[in-house]
Amino acid sequence: MTPPLKFSAEVAAARAGGQPLVALESTIITHGMPHPHNLQTAQGAEQTIRDAGAVPATIAIMGGHIHAGLSASELEALAQTPDAMKLSRADLAVALASGKTGATTVAATMICANLAGIEVFATGGIGGVHRGGELSFDISADLQELAKTPVTVVCAGAKAILDLPKTLEVLETLGVPVIGYQTDTLPGFWSRQSPHAVPLRMESAAEIANAHRMRAGLGLAGGQLVANPIPADAELSADYLAPVIAQAVGEAEAGGIAAKEVTPFLLDRIYRLTDGQSLISNIALVHNNARLAAEIARALNAP
Repeated sequence: MTPPLKFSAEVAAARAGGQPLVALESTIITHGMPHPHNLQTAQGAEQTIRDAGAVPATIAIMGGHIHAGLSASELEALAQTPDAMKLSRADLAVALASGKTGATTVAATMICANLAGIEVFATGGIGGVHRGGELSFDISADLQELAKTPVTVVCAGAKAILDLPKTLEVLETLGVPVIGYQTDTLPGFWSRQSPHAVPLRMESAAEIANAHRMRAGLGLAGGQLVANPIPADAELSADYLAPVIAQAVGEAEAGGIAAKEVTPFLLDRIYRLTDGQSLISNIALVHNNARLAAEIARALNAP
């Protein structure tokens, strides 16, 4: 059967005109931030992409369709849908078949972007191996998707609530190129650096676009992960965050929070424990990633 894709008017016009496109996920809207910050951030990220010379395509599941691009009213409605499903590879088809509203994680956004012919995707941070993952086996499907689906993903690293060394090890095992954008160390999401080196470094969007094309030319499965440090004026230091994250993780364990509920719980607790500073940083890094993703999409679109 034909994938049930539905393009917004803006995205349809961009496809017809050969303009560069950048996908955006939707779980940041439904599960990542409180209202109205979620809506404002989504609108702002879309505008950042437009200002950088590309066209945004926010991905979401509504009414039995994969929406590549949302109208203003659809975006507002999604931002006020508290019971939207959080969708990954496992439940994407069920949500579509049952006509439920769902927001796409990194993995599901990659799948949908690829179906829509979109090669670049901007997010905040990817999922990865959760702390204690060697016992719980709580490992995000995002990592496997990066090994399967040919989309270049721009992020600020894996979320700082995760086990970063194990996340890097799994990515290496899966053959996913982790590219530091103008950095030799893996960004720590809210922080510009972590103690962990990135295996690859590139200095420009054009280099990243060329590597994307080369992977396709070699017939290599999977995408690229581009780690883009948060702007210096928006970062929170790792030393400041370490006890905050430890407290939030401890509360999640004590409360029996598990599976898909872990990340939203931790992000909310960190938001409250930092008096909202983590949200300000989160918004800044999303805009920064959107800008770089637009530059990569433009480079890919160049003759």
